[in-house]
Amino acid sequence: MHKSVDNLILIKKEIQFKNSIAEIIAVSKTFPINDILPLINYGHKHFGENKVQEAIEKWTTIKNQFKEIRLHLIGKLQTNKVKYILPLFDYIHSLDNIKLAEKISQEQEKKKFNPKIFIQVNIGSEVQKNGVDINDLNEFVNTCKANLNLNIIGLMCIPPVNKDPKIYFTKMLDLLNETKLKKLSMGMSSDYVDALNYSSSFIRVGSKIFGERS
Repeated sequence: MHKSVDNLILIKKEIQFKNSIAEIIAVSKTFPINDILPLINYGHKHFGENKVQEAIEKWTTIKNQFKEIRLHLIGKLQTNKVKYILPLFDYIHSLDNIKLAEKISQEQEKKKFNPKIFIQVNIGSEVQKNGVDINDLNEFVNTCKANLNLNIIGLMCIPPVNKDPKIYFTKMLDLLNETKLKKLSMGMSSDYVDALNYSSSFIRVGSKIFGERS
């Protein structure tokens, strides 16, 4: 069996051990399709990409061949790229401002395709990071759902580096309950085990599956 499939199976076992039902997003950015095919052939469905252009080149044909694949955009999305991502991406994890929300709303109307969307929260209130401020979150969620007809399913975060992620995962769980949303996208290769303890619905794992990026 291919090494990436072995790695995926180990992570699935960890999820079962934690009595979690989290889905694994295999973050395939920078990896060629030949590295990804063993996972597809194994039956894995959820894959994550950061860059729109790379995703279009890699996934357009493959997604037509394998209809069950669900593609997640986990990187920063610029408004001028929105027209290219629907219906290629089934999930968007990085909605972080109202202009982007409006653009997605317009585009989904045109394409008659409603992606599932996570709002990115700036959970550590970091100046250099994207994300909606915690204090503005409730209003932002309501605007996206009521005014823009977006299919907001949950919240996403990237905790501050070199700090205990558990503090931030706890906060995210509180915010999820407060906003009455259903899903959490949190946990990457370095901290997904902790994220599983805080009801994460999707963990975004790259290097732990595919190996280190060159």
